[in-house]
Amino acid sequence: MTRRLALASLATLSLVACGSEQPEAADTVAPSTTLATTTSSSTSTTASTTTTLAPTTTTEPLPVPAPPPDPHADEPIVEVGIIEIPKIDMTKTMFEGVSLTVLDHGPGHWPGTAMPGHRGNVVIAGHRTSHDRPFRRLDELVPGDEMFLSTLEGRFRYLVVSTEIVDPTAIRIIEQRDGHTATLFACHPPGSTKERIVVHLELAD
Repeated sequence: MTRRLALASLATLSLVACGSEQPEAADTVAPSTTLATTTSSSTSTTASTTTTLAPTTTTEPLPVPAPPPDPHADEPIVEVGIIEIPKIDMTKTMFEGVSLTVLDHGPGHWPGTAMPGHRGNVVIAGHRTSHDRPFRRLDELVPGDEMFLSTLEGRFRYLVVSTEIVDPTAIRIIEQRDGHTATLFACHPPGSTKERIVVHLELAD
């Protein structure tokens, strides 16, 4: 990651999942507009079998996170899958992108980070107090809690490893390393942009 990209990322992380949030009482629901197809059957159950990608003879290269967008960019709303967190009774469509335009519709996958089930770090942002507040109860997750990410490739089970509170400039949370991990992040405490809550997960065997 170049110095210019790193500095831009710091600025974006200070706004992502936070900039358009309203007080918790404003419990509005965003429109359900989508432009792409996803696996809709995953929304009705958490009992489906999970998928493990078949091993290959070559090592899958680590992804390279895309440069951060303008937080207020008018990005297309494209579904990439479903995110389920049973512990907090959350099942939501996951979209591609982390601008506020995208996050106002639901959790967003940081472009260029790993896709579910693949090598690297799947990075997902979401609101805690605005719109339908998908990550409102992120602080209730503890090690061992499950998360399921479903795409056209299958349904992948991740387990919570740890949770931390970081400064908004902690760009390390989107870094890609060897392994199969996921990172969820949102503003903390709810209604404030002072810090970020970050949940780290690993793909289950």
